[in-house]
Amino acid sequence: MSDRIAVVGAGQMGNGIAHVFAQSGFDVVMVDVADAALAKGRETIAKNLDRQVKKGTLTDAGKVGVLARVTTSTSMDAIAGAALVVEAATEHRELKFRIFADMDAKADAGAVLATNTSSISITEIAAQTKRAGQVIGMHFMNPVPVMQLVEIIRGLATSDETTGRVIAWSSAVGKTPVEVNDYPGFVANRILMPMINEAIYCVMEGVAAPEAIDTVMKLGMNHPMGPLALADLIGLDTCLAILDVLHEGLGDSKYRPCPLLRKYVAAGWLGRKSGRGFFNY
Repeated sequence: MSDRIAVVGAGQMGNGIAHVFAQSGFDVVMVDVADAALAKGRETIAKNLDRQVKKGTLTDAGKVGVLARVTTSTSMDAIAGAALVVEAATEHRELKFRIFADMDAKADAGAVLATNTSSISITEIAAQTKRAGQVIGMHFMNPVPVMQLVEIIRGLATSDETTGRVIAWSSAVGKTPVEVNDYPGFVANRILMPMINEAIYCVMEGVAAPEAIDTVMKLGMNHPMGPLALADLIGLDTCLAILDVLHEGLGDSKYRPCPLLRKYVAAGWLGRKSGRGFFNY
């Protein structure tokens, strides 16, 4: 297995994916359209490594080694030579389609093209390429360096060989791969997003304040984080995008996004990244 990995997108998920591969000994190139995004991505990796050093789970020399294995580029040409290319751009169908067509043109013929999408059809994404058998979903959880799960999503044409390779890569970076099929929201978000949506309806209908709702779920259901704080962490715009995919793809009114969620997104109250969501940051 080649030890060269490419990650397209240097945001919250992309830099986390680059981090875990580099920490497991892989050479990683992180690609983004903006130099500023790449610099911020590297800075986030360094900060997260510092946390590990403070906890005693990583040495200073180990941190230096990880950072040395992460290079950056603003050109998609940099993915040439990678055995695995993981796309981690924002959750917009047309953007992902464009990126995959570009990745298909620039990646080596034998390379696997994976998407970190949390809800968009792997089959549709694969159809933008000439290698549908080598396209797969590799849905990491946020924050990537901490969370154990990777949802491995097979599109209609994904080959057994591709699936096996991606399961092996996931295990190599210390994650637990779980294989699921290509339906809207897969497993994680098909179950999580209706819960978050219902919590938002509880706010809108005045059932309880956000703090009270989150406390009920933390103390009553033993969740480490309440659904509204989790929505703020994910990004309310991302939650809305996933619910729209579920609603459109499954056609069931139970997935209809809460009007209050739409209102918050329209106001630019996106959660932690904007400084305000259901809570202030």
